[in-house]
Amino acid sequence: MTDERTRLWGFRRVATRYLNPITRPFAGWLPGFAILTHVGRTTGRTYRTPINVFRRGDDYVFFLTYGPEVQWVKNVVSSGRATLHTRGRDVNLVDPLLIEDRERLLAPAIVRLVGRAIGATHFVRMRAA
Repeated sequence: MTDERTRLWGFRRVATRYLNPITRPFAGWLPGFAILTHVGRTTGRTYRTPINVFRRGDDYVFFLTYGPEVQWVKNVVSSGRATLHTRGRDVNLVDPLLIEDRERLLAPAIVRLVGRAIGATHFVRMRAA
């Protein structure tokens, strides 16, 4: 699925190693950001990933900045669940659905612009348990 990777694909390791530790302490409190807790499908290890999220009705939608091939997406889709720490509270999420939306209609206007610039067209949508 290399054709589904975005222009930022090469930056993901830098973000994971250097940017995520910096953003993790406040990402669960700021609007539009959260901490996604998920379990590795092969390691069984618990991961806490800072992430952008927005609501669409009762659903939580994640814009896949690097595309659908990142590990957290594979982990969440495999397990069918995750926990989201957003605005200071925890929300248990289930039923992940990987969506390709070339028009980015699921996203707010600013996210559509970013998505167009980086070539991102995928989202994960989940609902509260």
